[in-house]
Amino acid sequence: MSHPPLPRHLVTRFAPSPTGRLHVGHGWSALQAFDLARGAGGRFLLRIEDTDVTRCRPAFTDGICEDLRWLGIDWDRLMIQSARLADYDAALGRLKAMGLAYPCFCSRGDIAREVAASLHAPHGADGPLYPGTCRHIAADERAARIARGEPHSWRLDMGAALARTGPLVWRDELAGDVPVDPMQLGDLILKGRDRPASYHLAVVVDDAAQGVTHVVRGRDVFASTHAHRTLQALLGLPTPLYRHHGLIVDAAGQRLAKRAAGLALADLRAQGRDGRVLADDLRAGRFPVGIALG
Repeated sequence: MSHPPLPRHLVTRFAPSPTGRLHVGHGWSALQAFDLARGAGGRFLLRIEDTDVTRCRPAFTDGICEDLRWLGIDWDRLMIQSARLADYDAALGRLKAMGLAYPCFCSRGDIAREVAASLHAPHGADGPLYPGTCRHIAADERAARIARGEPHSWRLDMGAALARTGPLVWRDELAGDVPVDPMQLGDLILKGRDRPASYHLAVVVDDAAQGVTHVVRGRDVFASTHAHRTLQALLGLPTPLYRHHGLIVDAAGQRLAKRAAGLALADLRAQGRDGRVLADDLRAGRFPVGIALG
């Protein structure tokens, strides 16, 4: 289900996954994107990234909306990723037609064993990279295994992709111009065995469909932008300006998780906190006791 293009002015978005309740760090990130858009007379969009069908719950989507409204955040348009699966399939089909996507029949266990057996497994931002086991399987064998119903995901052949695009750069407001590094994520998954579209594929398709001009998000996904810039170039999609902000951490210096007790926005609301006051405190860099900007 495609959306009509938005007017050409500043557009930001907040794109949580409904796998739990929002915490203070989510609220701080959402406020930055919201304030940037509203301060420029632009649009702020809410996107529910619910393609992880094993973990996402509709109740958490309702909770996200409740939490944002409590902080005083409203949005101009709501997008639900699970309503857009045909768009992701179309993008994957284009990559297949270019010869840049291949089926991967490896399970997580298969990959872990192969990496463990290698003395020189390359590492990216998130640890050992996929070793490319299925990249060189012959086309007829691939087709036969798919026809037999063998479970598989689809991966991007990153080497072939960058050979097509040539050197790429993306811009972060804080880090400046960043050359794409193909070793950050390797042959990333485009469509999983049990997920109709990967985060990487869906996010670039949706940012383009929604006319997003500025992406404000946490530094924990900085490395993912190398993949996103590559996919944008391959699919002929525009590249937003990025701002990867610092993360809110707990007293031990660990970034907050959705299961963080007492720091969920719903918990603070239950304690009688005023959401608008909390929002103003977060804007001013005043965080609840026990957390700080890492």
